[in-house]
Amino acid sequence: MLVKTWRFITIILSALVTGMALCHALELPAKMQYSASQYIAVQNSLYVAFGPPNIGAIIEFAAPLAAIALAILVRKRRPAFQLTLLAIAFMLLAFPVIFFAFTEPANTIIRNATPESIPANWEQLRNQWEYSHLARFFCHLLGLSALVLSIVVETPASHERSSTQQSHATFSN
Repeated sequence: MLVKTWRFITIILSALVTGMALCHALELPAKMQYSASQYIAVQNSLYVAFGPPNIGAIIEFAAPLAAIALAILVRKRRPAFQLTLLAIAFMLLAFPVIFFAFTEPANTIIRNATPESIPANWEQLRNQWEYSHLARFFCHLLGLSALVLSIVVETPASHERSSTQQSHATFSN
């Protein structure tokens, strides 16, 4: 029961962080069209709940920590363990690697800007921020997929057959 509960928690946290990353990815086409002042204004108002000490940052930290704990719990289960490790690798690539190498440096400069004091390299910062979030989305999506697959591979074929047989029996009655 502990493994099932921990899998549930890990998948929910991973889905939430993937959802946050998807939001950024979906905004990219529109935000690439914004003027400098519009972009700075949006960046400094829309994303307040994403960073520390808010809920977005808590989820971002909690998802890989939950996955690490899950890996410990499933360490003797192959291939679930390997898939959980793969999920952790993708999560850690998204945060902290891509985040601190690309996203946060842009955040730091943009956070200190105003629509009246636009950095000279704002387009480079915008591209860095937007495309790093797109990369993070794909990392989180691959991590979530690996977690879900780690459960799918453990579903016994006999369980699949009995569920299918029960479904057919229900529909034929």
